[in-house]
Amino acid sequence: MTVLKALKKMFGKAEGEQPSPTSTSASPTTPHSGDTHHQQSSRPAKPQTAASDTDSGSAVAGNPEKSTVKTDKPRRQRAAKPVDTWKLEDFAVEPAEGKTRFHDFKLSPELMHAVHDLGFPYCTPIQAQVLGFTLKGQDAIGRAQTGTGKTAAFLVSIITQLQQTPPPKERYMGEPRALIIAPTRELVVQIAKDAADLTKYTGLNVMSFVGGMDFDKQLKLLESRYCDILVATPGRLLDFNQRGEVHLDMVEVMVLDEADRMLDMGFIPQVRQIIRQTPPKNERQTLLFSATFTEDVMNLAKQWTTDPAIVEIESDNVASDTVEQHVYMVASSDKYKLLYNLIAQNDWVRVMVFANRKDEVRRIEERLTRDGISAVQMSGDVPQHKRIRALEGFREGKIRVMVATDVAGRGIHVDAISHVINYTLPDLPDDYVHRIGRTGRAGASGTSISFASENDAYALPPIEQLLGRKIDCEMPPEVLLKPVPHKH
Repeated sequence: MTVLKALKKMFGKAEGEQPSPTSTSASPTTPHSGDTHHQQSSRPAKPQTAASDTDSGSAVAGNPEKSTVKTDKPRRQRAAKPVDTWKLEDFAVEPAEGKTRFHDFKLSPELMHAVHDLGFPYCTPIQAQVLGFTLKGQDAIGRAQTGTGKTAAFLVSIITQLQQTPPPKERYMGEPRALIIAPTRELVVQIAKDAADLTKYTGLNVMSFVGGMDFDKQLKLLESRYCDILVATPGRLLDFNQRGEVHLDMVEVMVLDEADRMLDMGFIPQVRQIIRQTPPKNERQTLLFSATFTEDVMNLAKQWTTDPAIVEIESDNVASDTVEQHVYMVASSDKYKLLYNLIAQNDWVRVMVFANRKDEVRRIEERLTRDGISAVQMSGDVPQHKRIRALEGFREGKIRVMVATDVAGRGIHVDAISHVINYTLPDLPDDYVHRIGRTGRAGASGTSISFASENDAYALPPIEQLLGRKIDCEMPPEVLLKPVPHKH
């Protein structure tokens, strides 16, 4: 009889049976035209009763009848902290002229508890502006550099939407309700970490899929619990989608982060494939963020959003005011001596060095390591597990220097980076702003030093044009060009 019950549990739902439409979101389970290849009748039945979810410790809100599948003890322990030990009154923030508090929006106590833990009393400008539209369900296009708080802006909106809309009673593993697409692995990892911090009292599950990491390990995670918020790079997401492991017909909110970078990296065809799997744009909320509003970016926004609010945060709030900028005129052959002496003589402990090419990044890192300065490289050639380990070592202060390309460095958010050094000037002025934005974050001061040689000084005038001012150029003092001592 036990075997019969188990078989009924496994196969009791007919393959062709559709989930009951109990969600108040805009028909997420109904395939729209052009999506017939992933209708529910063609996928294996994975209803929301999988016993393997017991390890997650967070049941999906709105399904109390599922609690019999797992022991009650972990559920009570997880829920007790926000209910019994924290009240909104514990998070007192006085109104301030010209500032918007998170209290000024109708956010759940669970979300406010997480915001309190993170120490965010007031919204950044983009958070204040974006949330005013997105919490009402409106699409939005945001222009903002990294470091402005845009990640928290769209995460708060997503979490609120998922909390207000109960999931359908019949769900499948591998059906996220919110999808965030980002161009680089580091950015995906960072967004997923921020999402985990903000959802820790809500019972919502966050998953991240990136290339360069164990596919089977990510697949096991996907099969072990329900996916509420999925953060992914386009390529790895398509891998899961084309294998039939991830289905996007239940997506209520979709975020495209750093759309300009996805254009630069050639990801738009993949992103189009992904978006075709989601509900039509009038049945989902779409948020698009970009550092620049080029014609191409705005064309994509027009295709993928419906009557979006447009929010722009000027880049000079990020780069110019908090970062002291210097340019050293130096011969290419003297660049490494200058770099070594700057770090060694000043005893800097958390420095980010940018170069334009992966081979250049590798050589700089190898020479610094050989000469006794702890360094790691961050480029597309480094396996993902090593990149994550390197980032953690740098963040914890165990490694003094991180050498990176623009693509790898774009999604790195590390507090207390004292100096950014442009070993080679970038070809694109926007990349300069992104680079120096690694320091001087959250109102702190920072310093950027650029090396301008006979090979890359041509890049300086367009950078100055973007900044709207001249950057003083100087010759490095002789003491910074003395030979590098050889380690024995």
